[in-house]
Amino acid sequence: MNVKLLSKSLLVAGMSMGTAWAIRGQFGHEQGAAWAGSIGALAVLLVAKRADWYSRFFQAALAGAIGWGLGGLMSYGIVVGYGRGVDFINVYYGLLMLFVIGALHGFLGGGLFGLTLANSRQKRVPWHQLIVEMLAGGFIVYYFLIEAWGWLMTPPRSEMWAACLGMALALAWFLSRHQQKSALRVAVFASLGAGFGFALGNFLQVMGHVAQIKFNFWNVMEYSIGFFGGGGMAYGTFTSNWEPVEDRQKKSTIWFPLLMVALFIPFVVWEQSFKLKKLMDNYGKIVSGDASELIWGVKLAALGLVLLTSAIWFMKYYRNKTGHLLTYDYQEVRTFFIGHFGLYTFYSLLITGAIISTYRIEQYLYIVNLLVVWALIGKANPGFSNRNIYTGRWAVGLGVVLIFIALLTLVAINSHEGLKGSHLRFE
Repeated sequence: MNVKLLSKSLLVAGMSMGTAWAIRGQFGHEQGAAWAGSIGALAVLLVAKRADWYSRFFQAALAGAIGWGLGGLMSYGIVVGYGRGVDFINVYYGLLMLFVIGALHGFLGGGLFGLTLANSRQKRVPWHQLIVEMLAGGFIVYYFLIEAWGWLMTPPRSEMWAACLGMALALAWFLSRHQQKSALRVAVFASLGAGFGFALGNFLQVMGHVAQIKFNFWNVMEYSIGFFGGGGMAYGTFTSNWEPVEDRQKKSTIWFPLLMVALFIPFVVWEQSFKLKKLMDNYGKIVSGDASELIWGVKLAALGLVLLTSAIWFMKYYRNKTGHLLTYDYQEVRTFFIGHFGLYTFYSLLITGAIISTYRIEQYLYIVNLLVVWALIGKANPGFSNRNIYTGRWAVGLGVVLIFIALLTLVAINSHEGLKGSHLRFE
């Protein structure tokens, strides 16, 4: 494997997911994470240059959306506050729990994405069985850890991290039983990347506030989890062995993931985020006088964009395709990726008011990132190498990350005497 080509490929995948995750900060929750997850999955597919994967790009995007979106159930606002403290125990706990939260995001997103790539006629994935096992795992682990034993991570906020932990454990057991080693590698590296990125991002946020740099460092933290999580998902994909799969899909299997990715998830983002009160708060800062007409225009324009783009994608990728079996090429996947990514970026400009004001400078960096990805994604071609499951090395790698987080903690607590928004988990 060419290290230079691999590095460029990881950079493109990381920038795609990092930008999408930073945009996700405007929308939050499961729906925002799902849209970002679909963008990250599509970026890995495009960088991989595997023609036999293009026919399932909607399924892969939906798997990435569901996996990364499930992590949106978890609350982390107060955990971020722990990392802004001044004593080692609380700050290290905060960074460590952010590592756990990020790791759960990555494991679920990477694992489901990897399973979609591995699914073939010779080795079908029993999705119905996996769904039941993950739901059962989520309920069982949540009940015992939270309800029975009271092992709370972030009181008084939601403790849905325990449900995500149960789903991740069920997914890991499923991957192990069914010998899905490649999907397991993707899950592990996406997990390590996202966990490390979240902890590092909180540290960078603290350092930014200490330095009094006028920038949205919450956004830096979000970019960090996405960048390293997307890069980890890509690395796990490029260093795993994948059997060739069918380069055609039944037309009947396309419409559902297409509409979920192109219509349902964006519509939920619109419905949950483009509320009049939120728009009034955002636009009230930059528009003098009565802004009600402008706000209604923004709200309806955002809805119209979802309906228009989803109709275009449905016609292009389903309705106008003839035959019982469908296939797609690189250019078709790339077109959808740029359009889907571009709509998410424009949504962020709309909801923040950055479409008419420059008060949110980080919003324009999203456009820069999108243009860089657009320019580089066709040139990225990592090649593939076949690496095995190395649990011993993974354990060592985890230990190194935990030690590194401890070093970040020491730097953070000695850099300030307390920051606004800090919290204590342990008195």
